[in-house]
Amino acid sequence: MLLLDITIVNVALPAIQNALHASFSDLQWVVDAYALALATCVLTAGALADLFGRKRLFLLGIALFTVASAACGLANDALFLIIARGIQGIGGAMMFATALALLSQEFHGRERGTAFGLWGAVIGAAVAIGPLAGGMLTSWISWRWIFLVNIPIGIGAVVLGLRQLHESSDPEHSRLDPPGLVTLTIGLFSLILALIEGNDHGWTSGLIIVLLVVGVATLGVFLATQAREGATMIDLALFRRPAFVGAQTTAFAISSSMFAMFLYLTLYLQNILGLSPLETGVRFLPLSVVSFFAAPLAGRLIGHVPVRALLAFGLALNAIAMWTMSRVGEGSHWTVLLPGFIIGGIGIGFVNAPLATTAVSTVAVQRAGMASGINNTFRQIGIATGIAALGAIFASKVPDQRSHAEFVHGLHDILLVGAGVAAIGAVLAGLLVRRQDFVASGPPQQAEAAG
Repeated sequence: MLLLDITIVNVALPAIQNALHASFSDLQWVVDAYALALATCVLTAGALADLFGRKRLFLLGIALFTVASAACGLANDALFLIIARGIQGIGGAMMFATALALLSQEFHGRERGTAFGLWGAVIGAAVAIGPLAGGMLTSWISWRWIFLVNIPIGIGAVVLGLRQLHESSDPEHSRLDPPGLVTLTIGLFSLILALIEGNDHGWTSGLIIVLLVVGVATLGVFLATQAREGATMIDLALFRRPAFVGAQTTAFAISSSMFAMFLYLTLYLQNILGLSPLETGVRFLPLSVVSFFAAPLAGRLIGHVPVRALLAFGLALNAIAMWTMSRVGEGSHWTVLLPGFIIGGIGIGFVNAPLATTAVSTVAVQRAGMASGINNTFRQIGIATGIAALGAIFASKVPDQRSHAEFVHGLHDILLVGAGVAAIGAVLAGLLVRRQDFVASGPPQQAEAAG
């Protein structure tokens, strides 16, 4: 459910726009509200789970996610849907922060490897079938069912969780940080709101300037709170390792470029080329399937090829993919995107598996949970800020989204911007992810080969 609701929504956005008379900025917030809530709450959710119990928080997260899904499916205006999506993101953060910890305590030795392998397979399958499932539900029933389908799944998950999961907690190492949560949320929300609304209000308007100042200042306060003694959301000392910084840079780069681009590619396929949601989901299938098969290949190469090479190669492929897709023109058929979808799918697969290893293998074992949480946070922040920033560029080029020529021109420009972001990420990954920064968090042979 968690991963599907990141990918399944994109193909339904034009239908949502028509049904709720939503604006372009509303569509951005439908995606960003979920990503932003997930990004800002996942670390706090992990601390709450350590304090009050991981099973308890996991089940509460599923219940909240399910109720919010019902609210999304019943939404009668864009604002209600956006608020419900934000609540969905909070429930998702509670699930995200506890799922792997619950698996770790239930399985040991070879069984744990199998369990984690199945976990990874489910993630890959969710990403792969998301666009197609969204297209099928939207075309055959209604866009509302991309949310309502979560209700029976959520109920079943709660019943199984109550019967099968065991409670665990670690209150001595809980790191509740209310000042950090508040300042991070306000700072990111202000910046993203400014990026989304900048074109409509004018970049020199009082509102946008205030939002930008508040965002930057509040994020500065957030960093100051994280440097103090005591419990904090993140340990800034982790960022002293260049490889750890490289992992976060990679997560942000791929999310703010390729993943953020899916929204605009979906709008192009449906609003400009006139494809149905199902037809759009089918067009995304090559990217999803190639990514699904490329990820395990990259995982097997981790012990034989330097991790920095895999990350840089994957990001470089994403840059090439977006540059290839930027050839789109007024008379183009959807097949102009196909080479980019295939190249991008390989790139995504080659980034995801090594990135997970890098995020936790560059810190001590006791910091692995926090490192994974920080990496997930950077992924979601990348999606949220990427959609907002690319949208600001796109809206400045496309005053009338019904104009084929203007839309294609705007899409061309943001594809080149996305390619640039991915290319810069590839260079930084190659420079920052160094062999000497890896510690004994993972198998020694992987750590030795990681440079």
